Order: sequence, then structure tokens, then C-alpha cells
Amino acid sequence: MTELDQKTRTELEAAAFRRLVQHLRDRTDVQNIDLMNLAGFCRNCLSNWYREAAEERGLPVDKEDSRLVVYGMPYDEWKSKYQTEATSEQKAAFAVSHAATHKDH
Repeated sequence: MTELDQKTRTELEAAAFRRLVQHLRDRTDVQNIDLMNLAGFCRNCLSNWYREAAEERGLPVDKEDSRLVVYGMPYDEWKSKYQTEATSEQKAAFAVSHAATHKDH
């Protein structure tokens, strides 16, 4: 692979992030618990990582603002429109593999 300067690398990473966020916005059928059970992260994780990156740079981004970046709408609105009740199987899989490390889901 060609060696990239830091500016170009950051631009490419930002473009990939924006594409991932848009993909997650488009795939409202995919529930956060499905993402957690399959990939070990979800939309909330991504919004938390965004907020943490802002905080590392001294930028005030609160939880709701970072979720707005990822969800494209207020979190409560997204939940009421798209979130379904997790099945017992989804909850059991989550409890086994993620409950200890991901408490905000």
C-alpha cells in the first residue's frame, strides 16, 4: 500500500466513518442488539467513541449530541420509530457475551 500522509489518512478515515454512519442510518432494520451480538459494538458504542474523541480534544459533545451524529435524529425518536423488543434469544446471547462490558444498551 502507498504510504499516506497524515492529512490524507485522516480524510480517508473520516470518509469511511461517514459511510459507516450512513449505512447504519439506512439499515434501521438492524437492531443494536444484533450488532452487539455479531460484532461486539453498536450505534451507541460508535456515538460514545465519537464523544470520547471530542472530549480528548477538549470539545464539549454530550451524549445526546453524539447520538444525533450517529442516528441522524434524536435517540428517543429513533427508538420509537425503529427499535423492536429484543427476543429472549437475543437477550440470552447478549448476556453471555457482552453484559459485563457494555452496560449502556
